[in-house]
Amino acid sequence: MKKNIVIIGTGGTIAGKASSAAETLHYTSAILSINSLIQEIPEIHRIAHVTGEQLSQIDSCDMTYDIWLQLAARVNELLASNEVDGIVITHGTDTLEETAYFLNLVVQSQKPVVLVGAMRPVTAMSADGPMNLYNAVTLAANDKSIGKGVLVALNDTMNCSREVTKTNTMLQDSFQAPDLGYLGYIQGGIPYFYRLPARRHTICSEFGCRGITDLPKVEIIYGYVDSSPIIAEAAVKAGAKGIVYAGLGNGNMSHSIREGLINIEKQGVVIVRSTRVSSGIVTRNGAVHDDEYHFVVSDTLSPQKARILLMLALLTTNDPVEIQRMFWEY
Repeated sequence: MKKNIVIIGTGGTIAGKASSAAETLHYTSAILSINSLIQEIPEIHRIAHVTGEQLSQIDSCDMTYDIWLQLAARVNELLASNEVDGIVITHGTDTLEETAYFLNLVVQSQKPVVLVGAMRPVTAMSADGPMNLYNAVTLAANDKSIGKGVLVALNDTMNCSREVTKTNTMLQDSFQAPDLGYLGYIQGGIPYFYRLPARRHTICSEFGCRGITDLPKVEIIYGYVDSSPIIAEAAVKAGAKGIVYAGLGNGNMSHSIREGLINIEKQGVVIVRSTRVSSGIVTRNGAVHDDEYHFVVSDTLSPQKARILLMLALLTTNDPVEIQRMFWEY
């Protein structure tokens, strides 16, 4: 029997339009409704019973906590119904990986949730959106996707939301997982998994968003030559409860930054060491004596994903030992 899949639209390039079929650079995002996108792909109805909902209509650079919380609440509500077998979410690619990881931590269901976007507007002569959306529905409707956490499907590949990242500003194969690789491929309407997500997610997650109306302020500070702690200090003065430091190499930092972050940590602000490097592990007590300074390390999470995990952790604790445990498990 065909599965019942709900496609939630949030906007993005996949719903964008340009002035001509040859134009792929200058276009307006978030023009077409989700139902219009579905109508453009009649083959999608051969895979599943598909319905569309428009939750937002934005360029994903304008994604907000409020929309995240609305989206998470709606996804959990839909998946709790026996009438829904899976969810596909259309999303702009600029922040797709962040929304996917946030949902990976707060969705309370084993049912498939797949995020999908496009690198070219729907009006382009070689638009990637229609096939990406078709594949996303294929993935959400397949039993092999159950229990895999929130997935990302673009360019005939599928990725774990924890590890996927946008690696190129323009190319259609932009979404990759540099550290650990794709989960698998979608070929001929069939998903082929070659590995599984190993970290806690969805129904195994201790996080949730029921009753949450806002998230703690966490800022990312970038490491570079001769940097100073003034931006981090300004963030704390503005109300930041956590700082993610996108450091040099293995999360390394200058003497000036280190002293500034030590003083900030003493004020009860949680410091997470991440890296500006595109892949690799930030190791505890490697480049910096984390035990001595009560810093947390990000493991393989990118700065933007470390920020998401830290925000959710801060809803319940600011103990760096407990938060480090979360970073090892998620």
